[in-house]
Amino acid sequence: MTSCSSRSVMANAARVAVTVNGTTIAHDLISREAQHHPAAKPVDAWRAAARALAVRELLLQEARRLELSPKPVADEKGRRETDEEALIRGLIEAEVATPLPDAASCACYYERNRSRFRAADIYQASHILIAACSDNADAYAAARARALTLLSRAEADPRSFAGLAKAHSDCPSAASGGDLGQLTAADTTPEFQAALLTLKPGQTTSAPVATRYGFHLIRLEQHIAGRELPFERVASQIANYLAERSRRLAIAQYIARLAGAANLTGVELPTTADLRVH
Repeated sequence: MTSCSSRSVMANAARVAVTVNGTTIAHDLISREAQHHPAAKPVDAWRAAARALAVRELLLQEARRLELSPKPVADEKGRRETDEEALIRGLIEAEVATPLPDAASCACYYERNRSRFRAADIYQASHILIAACSDNADAYAAARARALTLLSRAEADPRSFAGLAKAHSDCPSAASGGDLGQLTAADTTPEFQAALLTLKPGQTTSAPVATRYGFHLIRLEQHIAGRELPFERVASQIANYLAERSRRLAIAQYIARLAGAANLTGVELPTTADLRVH
């Protein structure tokens, strides 16, 4: 529930007129835009929406000052730009130069971030799933008790894990003794992933692991460490990342220059000093 003080701050923010070079951005337009800017506090969402709409208005004004004509395009799904979207895109294309990274820049980035460029670790794992829904407390408790019983049996005789999975697991992998094949940690739920990373080959989780599917007994069969990828494999990926980063910074700098020359009220936009543009 929103506190009285939060509502007061929100009301005060909404009372301040937001204008860009004398053009007022209506409060109801900002309120509708706020739904696209989730934040911990409504007033923060409102301010983010006001900034977004102020930037949009700033760019549209500049496009019109330069007498650009909208040339809407459609994407592969047939969705067509509005005239305003086309004007903003055309302005950015005409006015914002984005330098492309050269091979030396890409190689330097690779050397500084080698740990980021490695194939994911591969895990060969098996599990026993006891399906359960937390909405039914009694059934959930019974499922956990059943999982604990199976875990005791697996601990008493580790060689029985596959047989227990075939007889008791609620996962389709039961047919293959619970074998999940080769997977990466990211292929699993967060809870399953966290448990998997604690295991060494041949080990089974010491307690049932609860996920949205129920309770899992997880056994790690094999762990294959991911290897570092050579620069040649990731060069294009790095180039695309650096180009996009450069593009975003160039656009932000361009908007900052426009904002610095504009008359704004009720909203604050980053300046060239904030972006360290000299």
